[in-house]
Parts: sequence; structure tokens; C-alpha cells
Amino acid sequence: MRYIDAASLKEMLLSGANNLYNHYPEIDQLNVFPVPDGDTGMNMNLTFSSGAKEIMNRPDEDDLYALASAFSRGLLMGARGNSGVITSQIFRGFSKATEGKKRLDAQDLAECWESARETAYKAVDKPVEGTILTVIRESSAALAEYVNDSTTVKEAMAYFLAKAKESLSHTPDLLPVLKEVGVVDSGGAGLVTIIEGMESAVRGKFIERSKEAEPTAPIVSPYAGAQLSEDEEGYGYCTQFILRLGGEGKKQFIERTFKKFLQNHGKSLVTVRDEDIVKVHVHTLLPGHMLNYAQQFGEFVTITIENMSEEHNNISEGKKATDYNIHGHSVPQEEEAPREFVAEKDIGFIAVSSGSGLDEIFRELGAEQLVSGGQTMNPSTDDFLSAIAKAKCKNVFILPNNSNIVMAASQACDVLQGSEISARVIPTKTIPQGIAAAMCFNPEEEPDEVFKAMKLALRHVRSGSVTYAIKDTEISGVNVTKGFYLAMKDKNIVSCVKDKKAALFDLGDSLVTPKSVSMTVLCGEDIKEAEEEALLAELTERYGDQVEVSLLHGGQPVYSFLVGVE
Repeated sequence: MRYIDAASLKEMLLSGANNLYNHYPEIDQLNVFPVPDGDTGMNMNLTFSSGAKEIMNRPDEDDLYALASAFSRGLLMGARGNSGVITSQIFRGFSKATEGKKRLDAQDLAECWESARETAYKAVDKPVEGTILTVIRESSAALAEYVNDSTTVKEAMAYFLAKAKESLSHTPDLLPVLKEVGVVDSGGAGLVTIIEGMESAVRGKFIERSKEAEPTAPIVSPYAGAQLSEDEEGYGYCTQFILRLGGEGKKQFIERTFKKFLQNHGKSLVTVRDEDIVKVHVHTLLPGHMLNYAQQFGEFVTITIENMSEEHNNISEGKKATDYNIHGHSVPQEEEAPREFVAEKDIGFIAVSSGSGLDEIFRELGAEQLVSGGQTMNPSTDDFLSAIAKAKCKNVFILPNNSNIVMAASQACDVLQGSEISARVIPTKTIPQGIAAAMCFNPEEEPDEVFKAMKLALRHVRSGSVTYAIKDTEISGVNVTKGFYLAMKDKNIVSCVKDKKAALFDLGDSLVTPKSVSMTVLCGEDIKEAEEEALLAELTERYGDQVEVSLLHGGQPVYSFLVGVE
């Protein structure tokens, strides 16, 4: 192959997306820290799937730049987590370099990857080497030196892939924590996986989604699972519903029991609870069985059932995707209503939250909108744009409350530049920081003054958490045992012990200093409310002479305790 036109670029991008889909669980396993937040592969997969959605059903395209731009736009809106945002910026740069070109030769391709590197680095305030950025920088530079007038596209992509793999293998030499744990960078591994799929398509070997793939979470796209039939996976219906709990004659809802039943009868389960509302996504052979069980605890607000194998046939035949209603009849997929950004209020803030207690706290502090998400469920750029539109404020402040969400929030603000809406990120990296910032929100002040006050609040908060270890390892001199509880001060492991309460005390001892004045403990969903009163008494006895202690029910998943000390 000497040239890449629009059709062949589409094949390359979709092949890359499929290869990433097939391998993202392995990328998740490259997590450095032994905590249940290894979601780099998932974030990159969801991001890239969003781009694939934009070009999958486009008619035969002969405009190279239009295709690349559509893909880039899809990535931008679907970007999740830092890895997803950087990936979207890589292909934004790639897309920009195709402008004015009807096809790409090897030298054009090298320019595209150089533009990809330049755009990605510009998007990161403090680039860290030994990451995905290193892989795109070293491989694009090597390709630029390699190509000449006689180089074919096939040769260029093969060389580019080889250099990307070589760069990835050296990431532990640049980032000591990778060498300590014995892994390569997960973001870099995701990029290599994408490039591998693209290179394979150039060789005429388009990569399909694996029939054996068993994703740990759904692909957020109308085409999620479309290539998996009942015979292939055994879970042929994508079933989604929103259930309002309670009502006359309904059984008491116990979330763990509810989840266990759905897990036993389906796959790719995701449940989100917000007070009396439960949202469910699950793949199952028997959607009616699921619905009958769920209706014991409440009544349905909405139900959508999608026949994934028929969806696959529709897509294979070039038809548009369909959704399925409760009766199983296909209905045309509705176009999303245009999003409108109007200002009915002068100022407001949006917070990322996960857990009914945390939701209530942020609402009480004045949040206009809440974005569901957290450590293992990073919201996308589009999620933030939706929340901003619903907030209807001229000046909007976003509290990401997680270091892996700040970039997606910032990207949403960038999208709105030039509009009537001013959106800014308060770079909260923890829930305690978010609460501290929200407490400084004063709608009566000028927006610039509010922004300064909320941002200043972050300086006075020391944060930590208690979660469980997902593997045996040794990191920073601490022996970690799978299933034990980790006391984490920011990204530093304080201790790993068998008892979660002991881990909490170890964490408290590391956070409280002679200058501390208050300590707030947010209890997770695994802490029974009946335990909280006794726990507050123990914390007060231990730290009451040094700080004012408060304990609140956060209801957050994964983390037994979130702790903030001011």
C-alpha cells in the first residue's frame, strides 16, 4: 500500500478500536497500585469506541479530513480519564494534519503522527516521561527520520509499530514506580494496542472484535456488544432499566442481594443507585426473568432491551442501529436533541459524586448538577457538557474530585470557549477537597472571587482513603497482601492491615498534625450505619484532643473510608 485514503483510514481506525476492545482487560491489569481502580484500559476503550461510533455508519466517505475530524470529535466527546483525554488529543493532532489532503503517503503519515505528538504534549501541563506521551514522542520522531520518497505506507506503519513497542518496553526505565512493580505503562500499552490494530489493517488483516471477549463493563455506545450473538457469548440481550424503589406491596431492597442475583443471571452488569432510583445495565439471555425479579422492589421508569445479535446483522448490512422496546419490536434510533447552553442563573457549580450520602452532601452545599462517577467510573467530556447545559448558569465551576477526572472536565471547558457560558475547573483531586471547595461557594460574590476562594480551599486539605488490596505486591517498602486493607495518603501507601478500622487509624495518625483543626471521615457503602456511632466515639477518643471530628455517611463504593483533615 502506497497511499491511505478515507476508506482505508476508516478501516485502520476501526481495526485499532477492535484490537483495543479485545485487550483492554489486560491493560487494566497493568495498574501500578494494588487498589481496585485499574481502569486505564477501560477508559481508553470507551474513548476509542466513542470515536468508532462516529464513523462506523458513515456512508462511503471520500473526504479524508472529514472522516478524521468526525473520529476526533467522537473521541473528544467520549474521552474518559487522563489516558482517554490524552488519546483524544493524539488523534486530534493526527486529524489536523490531514486537512487539505485527499490521501496520505508515508511522509504524510509521519507528519500526522508528529502532529499527534505535538498536540498531546500541549494538552498536558506537566508531561511525565515513561507514559503514553513518551511512546508517541519517541515512535513519531523515529518514523519521521525513517520515511523517504520510496517508503510505502505498509513499511512506515510496521516501523512505527516496532518503535512504539520498543518505547513502551523502556517506560520502566523512565518511571521508577513502573520498574518497582514490574510493569510497563498502561496508557502506553493501550496506544501500542491501537497502533497494532491499525498496522494490521494496512497489511490487509482487519481485526474483528473477539468472540471470546468478556468485558468487565459495558461499552457506552449504541453498538455495545453488537458483534456478540447468543451462540458466541450466551448473553444476547442488552437490558437496561431504571427502577423506582418502594411502593405498596414491594419487598425491601437490599443492594448486595439484588446485584448478586443479576450477576448470576447475566454479564457486563453495572448498577447505579441514587436514593430511591436504581439504574441497571446487564447482558442476559432472559430479560423477562430480570425484569420480573426487579419489579418485586419497585416500578419501572424506563426499560430498553436490545437484541445484540440482530443489531450485529443490521450493522453488517449497513443499516442504522436500532433499539428495542419492552415488546421486542425494533424502533428507529432517536437522534439526540441538540444540546442548548442557556444561562438562567449567574453562577453555580457542578460536582462529581458517587454514593447517595455524597450526593446529598453536595446538594446541600448548593451543587446545581451532580455528575455520576469516581475512581472506577470516570465520566466523559460529554457527561460534563450535559451537566453544564442542565445547570443553566452563565458561570460554572466544576469539581472533578478525582485526579483522573480533571483532564476530562478541563476538556469540556475548552469545548465551550467562545460561547456565552464560562466554565472553569476547580482542580479538586479528592472528595474531601471537593467538599472544602464547595463550602467556600458564595453565589453573592463575583465569579472571579468565588473561583479564587474555592481554589484556595484546596491548600488546606490533606486527604486519604481506605480501600482493599487486589493483589500481593511490595511497593514503597510496604508489603501488600491481597484482600487486606490499604491506608492511602494521596498515592502513598501508609499501611496494609487485615482490619479496615485499623487501617483508618493508621491513616488518621499520618494525616493529623499539630496544626490540624478538623477531621472528616466519610463512610463507604460497606459500613453499616449502625456501626457509625461507635466508630465516631472511637475516633473522637483518639483524636478529639487535637481536632474536631465529624463522621458522615458517604455511601461511596470501593473505598471504606475517605478522610479529609484541615
